[in-house]
Amino acid sequence: MAVPSRSQISPGTTVNIVLKEDQRSGTLTEGVVERLLTKSPNHPHGIKVRLEDGQVGRVKEIL
Repeated sequence: MAVPSRSQISPGTTVNIVLKEDQRSGTLTEGVVERLLTKSPNHPHGIKVRLEDGQVGRVKEIL
């Protein structure tokens, strides 16, 4: 499954992310995007975002 590109994600989008501490297990965390942190149009591990609750991780899927 390909990770979403930056153009597909915007503030207010509900997404599943992988937090830094969950990278080995692959546990997904659901939340709403507050801010995009990755500047490039795409990233092999997912675009890094900050959720509204302050958690930071890489987007694995858009809900």
